[in-house]
Amino acid sequence: MGHLPKLIEDLALILIVGAITTLLFRRIKQPLVLGYIIAGFLVGPHLSLTPTVVDTTNVKTLAEIGVIFLLFSLGLEFSFKKLVRVGGSASITAFVEIIFITVTGYFVGQWMGWSTIDSLFLGGMLASSSTTIIIKAFDELGVKTKHYARVVFGVLVVEDIVVILLMVLLSTVAVTQQFEGSEMLFTVGKLLFFLLLWFIAGIFLLPTFLRIVKPLLDEETLLILSIGLCLGMVMIATQVGFSAELGAFIMGSILAETTKAEKVEHLLKPVKDLFGAVFFVSVGMLIDPVTIMEYRWPVLWVTLLTLFGKFFSTTIGALLSGQPLKQSVQVGMSMAQIGEFAFIVAALGLSLGVTSDFIFPVAVGASAITTFTTPYMIKFSPKFYDFIVRILPPKWLLALNNYSSGAQNIQAESNWKKVIKAYLNIVITNGIIILAIMLISLEFLLPFLNSNTGDPMIAKIITLLVSLAVSAPFLWALMAKRPNNMSYKELWLDKQYNHGPLLILEISRNVAGMLIISFWVNRLFSTMGVIFIAVPVTVAVLLVFSQKMQKFYQRLEGRFITNLNERERAAEEERNSENILSQHFNPGSDPSSWSVHMVDMVVDQQATYVGKTLEQLAWREHFGINIAYIKRGEKLIYAPGRTNKLLPFDHLGIIASDAEMQVFKPVFDTIEEPDVAEHSIEDIIVQKIVVDENNKLKGLTVRDSGIRERTNGLVIGIERKDERIINPNSQTVFEWGDVVWIVGERKKIQMLNNA
Repeated sequence: MGHLPKLIEDLALILIVGAITTLLFRRIKQPLVLGYIIAGFLVGPHLSLTPTVVDTTNVKTLAEIGVIFLLFSLGLEFSFKKLVRVGGSASITAFVEIIFITVTGYFVGQWMGWSTIDSLFLGGMLASSSTTIIIKAFDELGVKTKHYARVVFGVLVVEDIVVILLMVLLSTVAVTQQFEGSEMLFTVGKLLFFLLLWFIAGIFLLPTFLRIVKPLLDEETLLILSIGLCLGMVMIATQVGFSAELGAFIMGSILAETTKAEKVEHLLKPVKDLFGAVFFVSVGMLIDPVTIMEYRWPVLWVTLLTLFGKFFSTTIGALLSGQPLKQSVQVGMSMAQIGEFAFIVAALGLSLGVTSDFIFPVAVGASAITTFTTPYMIKFSPKFYDFIVRILPPKWLLALNNYSSGAQNIQAESNWKKVIKAYLNIVITNGIIILAIMLISLEFLLPFLNSNTGDPMIAKIITLLVSLAVSAPFLWALMAKRPNNMSYKELWLDKQYNHGPLLILEISRNVAGMLIISFWVNRLFSTMGVIFIAVPVTVAVLLVFSQKMQKFYQRLEGRFITNLNERERAAEEERNSENILSQHFNPGSDPSSWSVHMVDMVVDQQATYVGKTLEQLAWREHFGINIAYIKRGEKLIYAPGRTNKLLPFDHLGIIASDAEMQVFKPVFDTIEEPDVAEHSIEDIIVQKIVVDENNKLKGLTVRDSGIRERTNGLVIGIERKDERIINPNSQTVFEWGDVVWIVGERKKIQMLNNA
């Protein structure tokens, strides 16, 4: 009999026990994560009544792979565009909550006598809430469609990215044991630099590569490629000095902007679930009942801090962001629990060998308690709001309502603000690319040339020439590209007041460009004379080849923007092709190609024909198809008559030829709300704009303004000084300074405001 490795025996034990516990937890409607943790406790070394995992070293390795895939999957769901759409309310709420609970967690750890590192990791563990648990509770309580739920989802998105950054900072502090402000600022700057660099490079290269190899990609190769990209970015991140988790998250977020995102997420799910289960089971293996009893008071204090601290800080953050008191209370009570990230942060501390062993039991104990309390916190939030209203003085309530109303009033974004934002975008984007080219040339190209040429001076000259040639388009953009928007043109036309400040901006970025070139040359040649020669020559070359540089840069910029919007463009092309097919295909078919067969098709719950009779639909007359049966649950209707109606989820036996089916299927698939495929719920917003010179609405009526047609939306209110006009009629005339409330498509409302 062959020898079976202990790792396989351990993996079999982990998965069998994990399956049993998760079945039980699904039965009692509790989070599966807790089931995995209980399974880990059952197979861990602290319980002698059950079989125990032997090869713990390799299990830890599998658990680390599980963390990588969990973060990679989170990145696939993240998308940088989703972060941009979060909005100010959720961002302010999230940052207030994270700062408060992290700082408070640190001081509570110090109060309990923990070390500085343990206290820092405690603050990091408390920084995030559980997306899975909150969504599950919202579904069960039927509150997912309420307004405050959208704020909660936005806060969760911001929490995810902030906790990733916290993990990087914590690992840096743990390794260096340095807490100086300058060191932290350097780490944050380095992190932001590489985040932007990886995002820019990834969006520029990866979608293009996927388009090239698209004919060769099947499900197997796409899965292997995506995992390879993930692990490759993990290697790069660790080489640069960041954590493996950050690398996995970044690659996931880059893939999230491609057309393959949903496919990769679908293919990766079984892999993520497998290794994720091993990770959470490994968390449970660290649970020691003796340690939990010994640290029962820290578990209690951390639980209370989570329940009351996160409720208090999130509520205050929501109030500061301009949310009404009731919604702020509901947001606060929804966020009062510890998420799965707490286990990942705790595992990071243990893997680095800088935190104490009791961190895990405390995290698991507090997480388990707050998981069970979350549905009740959400359910009783309206009653708790009523209680607050009863005990607060009327003056306080009036002040809070006035603040909420005032905070939501908006001001028109000035032309100067738009222009400065455009300048910053040009300078930061191109500056990061130039700095990246500098690093590559100094760290890789120069050592390579030194080892192969034998003459240091020749190596430096070649390095300078090559790096300047590669960075020339970006240097030109940094120093010469002008913002391409109407605000810049309007400011430039106002010569009396704006030419001077605009000229200062142009001079400033040209000086910045020359300083970068000087720094670059100085790193290679210490002689000042070389700098005074190289800088003017470089600037002169940029001026001489300005038009070529501009055209080349526009091609690069166009490629980046195309790749960034690839998903939206692909969806639009698919819709257009379907429309063309349905409009131009001739229902008649050639009898010689007629081949009848029966297809079972399911009626969509949002189909436009739901509730209609077969006589009303007249599909046989229009498309030549026949319905052999209607299967509704356990009931089967043979050869249905003209009075039979079609209901959601009915199974229809459609008899048709291939040609007839090609024409009929788009009709059968037509649903009530075709915009659902085109837009996500996040694209439909309530937005306020100010009537000013940008949108030119002054003097127009609601009907003549064309807002309904231009935004696919409705004007639901107008604020005019101290007057509020709710649901204004179509003849209401806009005046200067009116704050107009519009519900419609995000992008079209923004285009209206920037017209």
